[in-house]
Amino acid sequence: MGGPDMPAPKKHSSTRARANRASTASTLTSGHVAIVPDLPKRPSRVEVDAEGNERHVDIDWHEETLQWWADMWASPMAAEYHSSDRHALFLLAVLVDDFWREPSTKLASEIRLQRVAFGLTPYDRRRLEWTIETTEEAKDRGQSRRNAAQANEQPKPDEDPRLVLVS
Repeated sequence: MGGPDMPAPKKHSSTRARANRASTASTLTSGHVAIVPDLPKRPSRVEVDAEGNERHVDIDWHEETLQWWADMWASPMAAEYHSSDRHALFLLAVLVDDFWREPSTKLASEIRLQRVAFGLTPYDRRRLEWTIETTEEAKDRGQSRRNAAQANEQPKPDEDPRLVLVS
């Protein structure tokens, strides 16, 4: 075969010790019911008048932020979120809200960095090894369950194949 400079051939995948599969790997399915936490009261904004006096102004969440929040919790990824994630998601909601009020590349960059942990883009889901089940996969899974159930059905008493031996 090869000389001393040749690398050893790779082991067959069935004999490898590790599968190199992330602990976060998961197939996400739609149709789950996630408990959607209410957005907390929006942090007030400090405004300074012409004389330099500061006042706190309460503001409501931007309509686009509310839509983003609803879409995020309706997504298949929501099933993966833990209750402790909501604090970071609230912070992300503030960034999204600020962006819709006054768009900037700085806010867009920070949103991009913060959303990575929540699998909110196809690239992030790939990194987390999350795949979203397609409609065809769901149909196939359902058909497999039905086929397995039919295979486990017991024959009717008058259809018992052992009766042929007795007759």
